Amino acid sequence: MRGAGLETGTAKRRNAAFKSRADGGTDMIVVLPVDPPRGGLVLPELVERTPLSAANAVALYEAAVSDTVRAAADSGGEVLINYRDAETLPVEYVGDDRPNPESEIRDLVADALEDATGDLEDVRFERQVGSTRSARAGNTVTHLLEREEAGSAGILEPTAPAVGRSEIDGAAMALRRHDVVLGPSSGGHTYLAAFGVAEPIDFTDAYAPPSHATLANRTGEAGLDLGFAPMVPTVATPSGLAATTATLEARAVAGRLTATATKATLEELGVTVGDGDEIELADEGDG
Repeated sequence: MRGAGLETGTAKRRNAAFKSRADGGTDMIVVLPVDPPRGGLVLPELVERTPLSAANAVALYEAAVSDTVRAAADSGGEVLINYRDAETLPVEYVGDDRPNPESEIRDLVADALEDATGDLEDVRFERQVGSTRSARAGNTVTHLLEREEAGSAGILEPTAPAVGRSEIDGAAMALRRHDVVLGPSSGGHTYLAAFGVAEPIDFTDAYAPPSHATLANRTGEAGLDLGFAPMVPTVATPSGLAATTATLEARAVAGRLTATATKATLEELGVTVGDGDEIELADEGDG
């Protein structure tokens, strides 16, 4: 019974995907799940495992979000900022003395696009729904593909400032050939998960680490065809921050730097990469 059901479901998915591709649809709704930039909430792994303080992590997160939003706005897709509000934030980050999460995130996105080619009026803002990261991603993708009948949707991590228009648009184009496209990141993580079928994967714990393998396995279990985007690091982990720091430095030398906010913040904080890819702060040994 399970096999028969899977076959029927797979056929339905592929028919929907074929229709979207036959219609020539390549635009992808690019979803960025953004947290309000609050100390302890954003980039907690960096605070725990590197010399960066909670305040440093907030500054880096804001810069990374800014660069990633600009890359998404510069792509051929529609940008949707999926923000967490009081209902989905941990209780310790909610209170009358704290600013409205949506307002914080709108201001951050507005600042990012102030001197960019994208326009804030073209950006959608919708709150996240769900008790876990996987549930929130699944609810968003399912709503876009099934309820809104979008041709494709991709979850782009806002902590991937090294991502460019080419990776985003390339993933959208790859959905012409594949049902799901994953972008691998440092440490087995995923910076981009794009879907081009109306009934995608089972999202229950789909982002369980290592998320790249978990999402790939869910794609296989659903009988869907899997493709890949180029690897891009994120700043969410020490190894990813080390890779991002080196990548941005190399691009600056080549005159191809686009993640200007993140590069400037890394320099301001004095972030360097030491032996064994350890994250160091340039002024740690001063005095």
